Amino acid sequence: MTYSAATRAPVRIDGATLRLVRLPLVTPFTIATGTMTEKVFPLLTLRADGLEGHAEGVMDPLPDYLEETVTGAMDLLARVLLPQVLGRTFSNPESLARLFTPWRANFMARATVEMAFWDLWAKAMDLPLQTVLGGEGEAIDVGVSLGIGPVPDTLARVASHLEQGYKRIKLKVKPGHDIGLLQAVRRDFPDAHLTVDANCSYTLADSAVIRRMDDYALDYIEQPLAWDDIHDHATLQQRIRTPLCLDECIRTVDHARKALQSDAARVINIKVGRSGGHTAARQIHDLCQAFQVPVWCGGMLESGIGRAHNIHLSTLPNFTRPGDTSSASRYFTRDIVEQKLECVNGRMPVPQGPGIGVTLDLDYLKTATLSQQDFTA
Repeated sequence: MTYSAATRAPVRIDGATLRLVRLPLVTPFTIATGTMTEKVFPLLTLRADGLEGHAEGVMDPLPDYLEETVTGAMDLLARVLLPQVLGRTFSNPESLARLFTPWRANFMARATVEMAFWDLWAKAMDLPLQTVLGGEGEAIDVGVSLGIGPVPDTLARVASHLEQGYKRIKLKVKPGHDIGLLQAVRRDFPDAHLTVDANCSYTLADSAVIRRMDDYALDYIEQPLAWDDIHDHATLQQRIRTPLCLDECIRTVDHARKALQSDAARVINIKVGRSGGHTAARQIHDLCQAFQVPVWCGGMLESGIGRAHNIHLSTLPNFTRPGDTSSASRYFTRDIVEQKLECVNGRMPVPQGPGIGVTLDLDYLKTATLSQQDFTA
């Protein structure tokens, strides 16, 4: 911990607002499992002593990334998780996170409450979130994730983002849209830092195709196999030279431990919203650091609230690979926060001020809100 016992501020949660928000995407985003044209997500505000803490859920409307869905999470938040914390006093975010340990999985819904409390608690101490998490620095290196599309269009997008200074280009791939894409991109951009993300679309039967990816000097191959299969990734890593990076498989620190011990992951993508919150994300970070395995922060097309959380987490020391926290304007014509979260030469500034450092644009948020529930202790 970077804060002393004297600076800890017990916080009583005396109210909450749970919104369902819809933001249209600037352009459709296509990956192996489908195409997104909008981002629909729970947005949670916790209140205490005139302060507010915010977080958003990263689950999808359908269970095409992991098992959780927006509808299920909204119900669990309203009927179970929020009633557990309203009216209660917590000395720190870890104590709140422990309250949810009896519940199986549902890490994204749990993270929504835990992350909102981290923001609230940091504000109660008048400290930036990065400070109480243990991070430092004024900006972080950022990469970009490019969805599936025609190869000529992808080449133009790679060129554009490299010109903008992005430190890493991630290409979404799937069977039949892989080797030809890599040949074209590597031919035109021989020195670019490239990675690919398969979103679980291959099996071990595709090992020969994946092995061909070794020829294109990739920094790593992200989650090629099943979302819940660490064992097969360990088998695949023995067949290829390129490091494997796990995303969907890593939802707990135990998942990370098993992946590291079995050499299933030589890089890990930490998504705080996928992992149950900052408490667990920090544990995964520390474990990977002990194994000397680098991590980076993945994105889920978050609004400025989730994006700010990701930026602050990414200031921890083992986030040594560029993350997916690119400019918000790549995704949304208008964001729901007042601050502009935009990269400069491939670097994302850390939002300044207490907590996550961004404030809600309430006028625009009203137009983007599909439903709202208010809770009091």
